[in-house]
Amino acid sequence: MRTLLALAVIVALVAATVFFADHPGHVVIVWRGWQIGTSLGVLIAAAALVALVIAGVLRLLRLVAGSPRALLRRRRERRRRAGYKALTRGMVAVAAGDAQEARRYARRAEALLDEPPLTLLLSAQAAQLGGDELAAKKFFTAMLDRRETEFLGLRGLLNQALRDGDRNTARGLAERAVAVRPHTGWATLTLFELEVRERRWKAARAALDAVEKGRFIAADRARHHRGVILYELCREMNAGGERRAALDLAGQARSLAPDLAPPAAMQARLLLAEGDMRRARRVLERAWRSAPHPELAQVYGELGGDEAPMARLRRFERLAGHNPSARESHLIVAEAALAAELWGEARRHLENALAAPLPPVVAPPLPATSAPPSTPPVAPSADRPAGATRRLCLLMARLEEAEHGDLKRMREWLDRAVDAPPDPGYVCTACGGEAGEWDALCPRCGAFDRLEWRTLAANRGGPPAVAATAAVPLDAGIGAALSALGSNG
Repeated sequence: MRTLLALAVIVALVAATVFFADHPGHVVIVWRGWQIGTSLGVLIAAAALVALVIAGVLRLLRLVAGSPRALLRRRRERRRRAGYKALTRGMVAVAAGDAQEARRYARRAEALLDEPPLTLLLSAQAAQLGGDELAAKKFFTAMLDRRETEFLGLRGLLNQALRDGDRNTARGLAERAVAVRPHTGWATLTLFELEVRERRWKAARAALDAVEKGRFIAADRARHHRGVILYELCREMNAGGERRAALDLAGQARSLAPDLAPPAAMQARLLLAEGDMRRARRVLERAWRSAPHPELAQVYGELGGDEAPMARLRRFERLAGHNPSARESHLIVAEAALAAELWGEARRHLENALAAPLPPVVAPPLPATSAPPSTPPVAPSADRPAGATRRLCLLMARLEEAEHGDLKRMREWLDRAVDAPPDPGYVCTACGGEAGEWDALCPRCGAFDRLEWRTLAANRGGPPAVAATAAVPLDAGIGAALSALGSNG
């Protein structure tokens, strides 16, 4: 297209030249006594030449007049390039962990660049790398005054507050970060974590709404978190005398976290306090299907009051029927059968409990510097079943003494109880720590919603405990043997 246009212009110029050559004409200019006579073509050529000269002179004048500005612009561009080079090298130094070089390039970038957002970030990171937290805090605080760097400043200050253990300051910064960018996952999750760590359950419930809305955690996990928060709110309401509100929250918590026994136990106790025994029984039986737990059995036993042993056995058989394969179902029936002196029934359920699987094992994490245990865990064998926990061994010892008066067999079960695997308990799946009772926060590491009814992996066996029980005479009876075992266990 450009070639055709150039050809057209050339043709037009040639045609005009030929036309003026064939028709030169005559032009006379008279001005103040001067007279100039020439042809039309010469006049046009002279006018074009004058226009070119004037354009050249004007261009030269503009070039001379604009040269200082052009030199300044080129100087600024050189400084800008040098500043960005220093900024890049400073970031590389931060990544490499060279604090001295990072600070040097940060100062150079700050001197060359008129862009505080970038230089402030590099200066703050260089100060942190060098261990100068006060200087880093100064730079992060300066970022808060600019909209484009406010979020970066908030994150830096928030991380500092968390490292210092200042949760109140960290929570305020997290709230501001969420307000600035509500769809940022780390800010929303950090705010939620801070709320639960401080046991601010109402605020944690609102923070969880934002977490769930942003889909920052899995839906089933968010549902379980909500159940735990509602149960904690239930406990607060109950402590404050608001039983009706507590009862409603306990029901919601139980439906959201059906694997936890405490919400169902709380709901049943609140119903018992209102005299609604029938509904309390239904709650416990429904909960037993998904979470067979001694606490539920304890509350279920309270429904009968001071009933006869046989009536109590029938009651627990009914509860066990809602989860007949569970190990805890066999244990509660066996204990009730022992109380009712039905030895055969007790033995049958204890043998079934021996064969039933234990809850999943949680191995406590070892410190990085810890050596492997010198005594390996005792492996299950034919005479030491995996389900022979301490509680079950003690029940078997009690049965042997009560049914046959066989002190030798009783003593064998007591010896097994010494190095038996631990009974299930509340174990933190984050740190492996044990807790005597359930809580929303692990008492060891503070992790939220990580306590589960599990079996803690531990060494079984120990000469001191065995030696201690060996000092108990065979004819001392179950009471003395249990006392000695308990004092050394």
